[in-house]
Amino acid sequence: MKIENRATIRFPRKTIETIESVFEVLPREHQRGLTRVVLVDRITPDSRLPLDSATELPGIYHPKQGTQQPWCEISLRAVLQAEEGFFKRLAARLNFNPNLAYLLLSLQAQHYYLTLSHGIKKHQYEGAIRSYVDQYHRLWREKNSGWRGRLFKPLQPLLEKWGRSLRKRYQEEKKKGGK
Repeated sequence: MKIENRATIRFPRKTIETIESVFEVLPREHQRGLTRVVLVDRITPDSRLPLDSATELPGIYHPKQGTQQPWCEISLRAVLQAEEGFFKRLAARLNFNPNLAYLLLSLQAQHYYLTLSHGIKKHQYEGAIRSYVDQYHRLWREKNSGWRGRLFKPLQPLLEKWGRSLRKRYQEEKKKGGK
């Protein structure tokens, strides 16, 4: 996988290592055909996208067109939110690696489901891509977590159970309030 840096803005120095670690988690056969990841400041609109929405996109998957192989484009300005206030910039910098990993996995999932996977209808893409990204993002997080990840790993099932019960209670309250 080739990683091209066409960005002029400053980004965290371990960005390339993060991208490589994301692709290490994925099976090789899912990456077949995907040739490169391009880091840019902003995504330039092309004929497929309206002008105003293209500049806000954090990433875009470019499928195979003619002889050009499929590739991914990532807007660092959208991921880092460099034009917002101080606290938003700080939060974006602190969450940069997980956000970048999630974005890369979503672009990779689009590549996998659009080109390599068969038997999925158009209306099923969104759910399939979301479950693919969640599965591999969990694997990436477990592989790259530091001491905090290892410390909270035994508590994770308890926290997930608690989250499910809170979600269930929220849904019940929502139903009561709607009637």
